[in-house]
Amino acid sequence: MRLSTKITRCCYYVWSNKKSTQTSRSYATRPSLVVLTKDRYPGVTRKDFAQVDSKDLQFFEDLLPGRVVTNEDDLLENNTDWLRIVRGFSKVLLKPKTTDEMSKILAYCNERRIAVVPQGGNTGLVGGSVPVFDEVIISTSLMNKIIDVDETAGVLVCQAGCILEVLDNYLAERGLMMPLDLGAKGSCHIGGNVSTNAGGLRLLRYGSLHGSVLGVEAVLANGSVLDCLSTLRKDNTGYDLKQLLIGSEGTLGVITKVSILTPQRPKAINLAFLGCQSFDDVKKIFIKAKMMLGEVLSAFEFLDDQCMDCVRTNLKYRNPIEDYPFYVLVELSGSNSDHDQEKLNSFLEQVISDGTALDGTVSADLTQVKEIWRIREGISEALMHDGVVYKYDISLPLSCLYDLVTDMRSRLGQEAKRIVGYGHLGDGNLHLNLVPQQDNPKFIDRLEPFVFEWTAKYRGSISAEHGLGFKKANAIHYSKSESAINLMKQIKELMDPKGILNPYKTLPYR
Repeated sequence: MRLSTKITRCCYYVWSNKKSTQTSRSYATRPSLVVLTKDRYPGVTRKDFAQVDSKDLQFFEDLLPGRVVTNEDDLLENNTDWLRIVRGFSKVLLKPKTTDEMSKILAYCNERRIAVVPQGGNTGLVGGSVPVFDEVIISTSLMNKIIDVDETAGVLVCQAGCILEVLDNYLAERGLMMPLDLGAKGSCHIGGNVSTNAGGLRLLRYGSLHGSVLGVEAVLANGSVLDCLSTLRKDNTGYDLKQLLIGSEGTLGVITKVSILTPQRPKAINLAFLGCQSFDDVKKIFIKAKMMLGEVLSAFEFLDDQCMDCVRTNLKYRNPIEDYPFYVLVELSGSNSDHDQEKLNSFLEQVISDGTALDGTVSADLTQVKEIWRIREGISEALMHDGVVYKYDISLPLSCLYDLVTDMRSRLGQEAKRIVGYGHLGDGNLHLNLVPQQDNPKFIDRLEPFVFEWTAKYRGSISAEHGLGFKKANAIHYSKSESAINLMKQIKELMDPKGILNPYKTLPYR
């Protein structure tokens, strides 16, 4: 079937050779510029936790010979978040390999009332995986063993420190795949993904981790091991305790093992990248995609022209089509390439003929598919080249999803170097990113609480998939009722009465 001449069959790109900052960070020039969290956010005060002394260090060294880091320079990366906005000053990093070692660490720290912060790949965007003050960092980087995979049931069991991309590559050899895909997949850990209930690019197709995770093993604050490592799809016996830990950001327990449902890897991938005149057209295309592509639709992403300008300017990525105010990425995953291509062709003919899409490129070649995805996945890295980035991860009704971006541009004017909007339209997730003209800690006063109040006004959520961490902990009331917050506090008090697990995160700290 012949498509409109505005649709091209393939495209070629000149890609930057620069290595992604989400898989490798260099602190040769920036660390001294990162303001300590206690200074950037003077409203937070250190709680009455014990400070690590020589006896504590000796205990850790005896338990973890050669796996205790105390050198200040070596700790700098672990003390600083990926966005380089918050920084703690921990003096100790511990690297356990087993659940038993994790258990002994937490039992000791709980007895001494030493605060700890669990850390995976440290790719979080809300300051949840770095210390606020001098909390002991417990890294899961050495807890990276794949324990088992049931290829018939499609269930993977692994330690929490396994890197997401490593797991996906392992499963690819067996015809399976991880049910989530993130821009930071080359460095994020599955334990951190589960702890933050990471969403990712294909939640539209595979759902959230609350549905994909079948079981977890976790170490509680007192060192006891909670074994909920079920591999069953159905287990209707009592409270589903694993759900408390999914998305709890390490404040209720440290996840050490995960069992997760892994879908069959699609045999065919088809992708379309389209240009649109307005966000209303983006929404119309989404409606038609759901109607015409439903059973094979795996992702529906959008980005605005400022995003495209950023990746083109800062990463030297090439726009495969002409310039438009908005762009849409539609991905199909199925078992029959010809069948899926026919459905995509029919869909494209409709959106081109009615004018909702003005231009586009399509591809079923995996190399070209990955290259087109790099535009969408490269936005976060590209923004980092502009300077300090303030990121908001918000759920909103589709009817007003992009209005916040427009309102922020009107509000800030020349105060911002760049204001962009992009995200997962399929699940109503907007990523609002703002770059100030210069790094000014007071810039945030122009953003908050305005962004949160705007979101609450339209009954949205201030965190769609990044979590609350430190940066949004005091704003939880914009999305949760007082009764819900009080119950969360009671659960925290029950499971961590001394408050040592990732303090100042998720729940209000003032």
